[in-house]
Amino acid sequence: MRPDHVIIGSGINALVAGAMLALKGDRVLLLERAAVPGGCLRTEEITLPGFRHDVMAATWVLFMTSPAGAALGPHLARHGFDYAHTSHPTAVLRPDGSALVLTMDRARNVAAFNALSPGDGDAHGRDVGGVEADAPFLFALLGGALWSWPMAKLLWGQVRKRGLRGLAAWFGRALVPARGWLETTYASPLVRALYAPWVLHCGLTPESTYSGQMGKVIAFALEAAGAPVVKGGSGAGVAAFRALIEEKGGEIRCNADVDRIIVKDGHVRGVALAGGEEIACGSVLASVAPGQLQGRLLREVNLPEDQAAAETFRHGRGNFQLHYALDRHPEWLSPGLDDVALIHLADGIDSVSKASNEAERGMLPAVPTICVGQPHRLDPSRCPEGKAVLWLQIPDAPRVVKGDAAGEVATDGAWSDTVREAFADRIETILAQHIKDFDAIKLARRAYSPADLEAMNINLVGGDPYGGLCTIDQFFIFRPYAHSTNGTGLVRGLRHIGASTHPGPGLGGGSGFLAAKALGA
Repeated sequence: MRPDHVIIGSGINALVAGAMLALKGDRVLLLERAAVPGGCLRTEEITLPGFRHDVMAATWVLFMTSPAGAALGPHLARHGFDYAHTSHPTAVLRPDGSALVLTMDRARNVAAFNALSPGDGDAHGRDVGGVEADAPFLFALLGGALWSWPMAKLLWGQVRKRGLRGLAAWFGRALVPARGWLETTYASPLVRALYAPWVLHCGLTPESTYSGQMGKVIAFALEAAGAPVVKGGSGAGVAAFRALIEEKGGEIRCNADVDRIIVKDGHVRGVALAGGEEIACGSVLASVAPGQLQGRLLREVNLPEDQAAAETFRHGRGNFQLHYALDRHPEWLSPGLDDVALIHLADGIDSVSKASNEAERGMLPAVPTICVGQPHRLDPSRCPEGKAVLWLQIPDAPRVVKGDAAGEVATDGAWSDTVREAFADRIETILAQHIKDFDAIKLARRAYSPADLEAMNINLVGGDPYGGLCTIDQFFIFRPYAHSTNGTGLVRGLRHIGASTHPGPGLGGGSGFLAAKALGA
């Protein structure tokens, strides 16, 4: 039966769009080139039998708090989708062993921060309280359809509320880099260190424009909603999406590599698979990177402006993943970290800035910023009883290896297995300094370099998990191109979705949600 919509890819945005359109009653077909659906959502036994690891994406707070999550949550729950939580979403652990935990209790956070430095807790209350007060405007701006009458009405309402100069001042404050925000707001090095690494998870650095605002948004979200994982792993979340789509008559086909989008007289007519099969349809949603869309899928279509823009589209730093199977729960040498979902190993703003700058210059960071997840503490089903798994993400790995900032690892421009394991050794050495008898409890590890991640998912160009640089010139109304308009263009019936489009990366499913709403869902 001819589908109403073909969706290329099966990552979070494709799944959200497919589920919403299927619930509307439309026939949807998701085509995934890999052997399993989910894009960056994969849960596999990659170390030892019985140890289930989220290979890439792991934390679902953005989906849980998103419009897509609100719309789809009850339907997904019928198919087994559920969250696992902890009241301690994040912490920072510095090289000297000092640590600070953020809880989901604002009063406790205010008291803890004030104890470190008088006034820091009050500043935290003002920062997250300000996000809370501005939430209707701020989250509509971050996640709404930018080129639309509702957005125009929203902005006009803010002009009436704040005045033109007041709104301009609001935007000016929102553009402050994280370094500027943290160094002028908090006196405690620990509080600064707690928030500085989080901007990396937005594809930014402490010096990036608007990274301060994103840091405040993350602080608010973590405190309000925590850092939940899906029970059974991210792959279980994908299974729930698939069951919902199939329940409503849709289909997800794997090992189905779309070679090109068929376009005639400026209209989408269908897609052609790499094996020669053609599927007719009048609506295609492409959840792909710009290079894939323009350089491959639309290569036979004359779109000079888009094709030129895609050629100059810039991807960001790579991602490095490291996974451990442990014989028992890690005993942190610093107290209070046992039940924390995500722990950053970082000294502070300068260390985060230094590592990200080294990665941007193609160097293996001498002291990388390390994010350590403990999913088994939230969800014991991830491993055999009494055992443990660790999920490590290093968000400042070079896409192309030009050298080693520490001068210890020989490189030749590529992420070879030797370079990957040497970098993993560096990370492990840092990790082991904070866990009692780490070598004795380590059963197995598995590392993925940026090149490995791209091999698994061609949209992770150079291992970039954020769909392209998220600097201001490639974000908001400029994502992915300066002339972009809500994921649509000259080809009628085609919508570009995914991390490379507004609202950008993360598990919020924003672009898939907006596309589905525009199509009547």
